[in-house]
Formats: sequence, structure tokens, C-alpha cells
Amino acid sequence: MQSVLSPIDIQRVRQDFPILDQLVNGKPLVYLDNAATNQKPVSVLNALAHYYEHDNANIHRGIHTLAERATHDFELTRQKVQSFLNAQHVEEVIFTYGTTDGINLVAQTYGRKFLNEGDEIIISTLEHHSNIVPWQMLCEEKGCVLKVIPIDDNGDLLIDEYEKMLSERTKFVSVVHVSNALGTINPVKTIVDLAHRVGAVVLIDGAQASSHITLDVQALDCDFYVFSAHKLYGPTGMGVLYGKKALLDAMPPYRGGGEMIKEVTFEKTTYNELPYKFEAGTPNIADVIAVRTAIEYMESLGKENMAAYEGELLDYATAQLADVPGLRIVGQAKEKISVVSFVLDGIHHQDTGVILDQMGIAVRTGHHCTQPLMRRLGIAGTTRASFAVYNTKDEIDRLVQGIRRVQTMMA
Repeated sequence: MQSVLSPIDIQRVRQDFPILDQLVNGKPLVYLDNAATNQKPVSVLNALAHYYEHDNANIHRGIHTLAERATHDFELTRQKVQSFLNAQHVEEVIFTYGTTDGINLVAQTYGRKFLNEGDEIIISTLEHHSNIVPWQMLCEEKGCVLKVIPIDDNGDLLIDEYEKMLSERTKFVSVVHVSNALGTINPVKTIVDLAHRVGAVVLIDGAQASSHITLDVQALDCDFYVFSAHKLYGPTGMGVLYGKKALLDAMPPYRGGGEMIKEVTFEKTTYNELPYKFEAGTPNIADVIAVRTAIEYMESLGKENMAAYEGELLDYATAQLADVPGLRIVGQAKEKISVVSFVLDGIHHQDTGVILDQMGIAVRTGHHCTQPLMRRLGIAGTTRASFAVYNTKDEIDRLVQGIRRVQTMMA
């Protein structure tokens, strides 16, 4: 990746994230676990507080002022997400509880209605468990066949092998946009185009891509796209499912209850229009509202500027870690986001994480909910450092120093 100078003022950005200004085990915090969740700027925290302090009310059904204000702000987020994804219609934006919830919604609605015994579903070796288990459950229920796109040793998908797997039996393809474990950016446009040639429907898991890559679902022509708010500087417990309107219209509701209905009698229920057909019950109102603020925060920095700066961090970290004897970087894909996974000779990743934590350095260790990928790579797990817009090269230097300390202590 070519290093690009970024106009982002990193010290000003860091002031927007008060959680970073603390000591952990007596050391200044170095937070490098952004692929699991990133931290939230003050503006997002303020948006949450403002809702509960001024506008707390249930939405859509109330006619009083607080309910109308809350409803207005809630639906403004839907419009913001439509723009964020470049969706054609605002009703194509469905609020969920996260990426996992969105994948399950599609599997249990589209999958149950339209997939049949013998139909083939394709996923990839890079998938998070959330994009494996729902399809396994559907295959067990419906008698479908699950196929897996292989990877090379660098962590790149073997697209030629994927193309060979496609046939008239292929009915659904569900792949990750960016690997949470390795940082690999998949060629999702190619994946979508090839799938559509055989009439297959495609879902893209954008959990790791949403804060790093400019998204355009119309240009991708994907049928579904899912992501979680907490990985783009927003709150936990809230996510988005984008779906093409014709597909969402054809799918049955996922959950029954309030909001997703037009009329209920003891004899029959008629269901609501999109997007409310899929949003049963009282939603996560405050967090939905705060997501708009999170997107606006990224817009204020410029997503291209953020990507350029994070690319600098990735290049710097890769170079510095490559100079550490006994350290092997796992995942050398041609295109990556700011994630570096590694193993240390003779040292278990969990021991690495525990010792780094004692030095105030937060990383993720383990299989990263990608156990099949780890088995393919012949390892039990890795230590993963993942960078966000508020991280610095000085923090990467502290990580490298910490790793050398781990090696000394475990020698």
C-alpha cells in the first residue's frame, strides 16, 4: 500500500475520544483492538445523553412532542444510512441489532422461503462464525449444500476456484467484505458479478469494511449488505441490513409483535410496509439516533482521509513488526485494511495478550471467531493489532517494544 500524507490532525482527533486518556495497569492506554470494537467520540456520547435527557419517548405511535422529536431523529438516521450506503430507497435500510442479527434475518426469511433441498450456498474460508453458523443451520433444516471458497497462504480468496464452484445449483453467496482476522479486502464486486451470472443472490458482510471503505451498494450491485454500528464509532447493539426493495418485499417477517403490523385480529394479522415489517418491538432508539452522529463524525474527517492515515499506520506497523525476530505476520493479502495478525515463535498468543495488557496495550488474541480459517492456516490463533483513526505511530512503537518484552519474559 502506498503511503499517503493525510491532513488529519491526529492530536485533535484523539481529544475527541476521552476514553483514550487513561492509565491501564499504571501505563497510558494503547488501544489496538479496533476490529473488535472501536471507541466513541464525544459527539456520539453526547447524542446518547441528549436523547435520554431531552427526548426519551417511544417512536412512531406517539403524538406528543417528545415522541415526535424522537421519531424525527430516528428516521433521520435511516436517511443518513441510505446516503452512507448509496441505497436507492430509504425503505431498503432495516435497523437490526448488529451484523449477526442481519445475517440471521436473511437466512431465516429469504433462505427459508426461497431455498430448497439440493440448492447450494457459497461462503468463504475467511468468514466469521456469524457468516457460517446461520447457513449451516439453514442447510440442516432445508437440505441445502454449503460450499466454501478456498484461500491461498497469503489470505487471498482463490477467485478462479470460486468461479468453478458456481453453477445453476448456486442459489446464494454470502461473503465477508473484509476479514476480521487478517484484514484481507475481498474483491466483492467480482464475487457479486460472477454470482449474478448464474442467478444467485449475494449478501456481503460489511462489519469490518464499514469504517474503512467507501460503500456504494448500487455500484456493488449486492442484494444484501450488513454492518454493525459499534465498528464505525457508534454504539453497540445496533446494526443495519440493506436489501434490494424487491427482495425485502418478497421476504416474510422475521419477528412478530408491535410495529411490524398493520392490523391484528385473533383470526389474522396483516403486516406493515417496509422497512417496519422487519423492525418488531421497541427499537434501540438512542443508539440508532447516535449512529447518525457517528457517520457525521466520519464525514467531518473525510473517509478517504481516514483510510489514507490508517494505511500509513498499517504500512508502518507491518514494517516494524517484520523486523522483530521470531515474529511471523499472518495474512499478507494484496489488499488489506489496518489489521496485523501475528504469531511469536514458542509463545502462546494468550500469554502475549496478557503481558501486553500489563503494559497498557490492548490487543485481541485467539481465533477471532474464525476457527475454520485458523485450521486452514495451521495455527490455534493469533495476536491481532487493529488500528483506527485515533491511533499513532508512537503507539505502534510501544507495541513493538511490548512484544520484545514478551519475548524476553517468555524466553
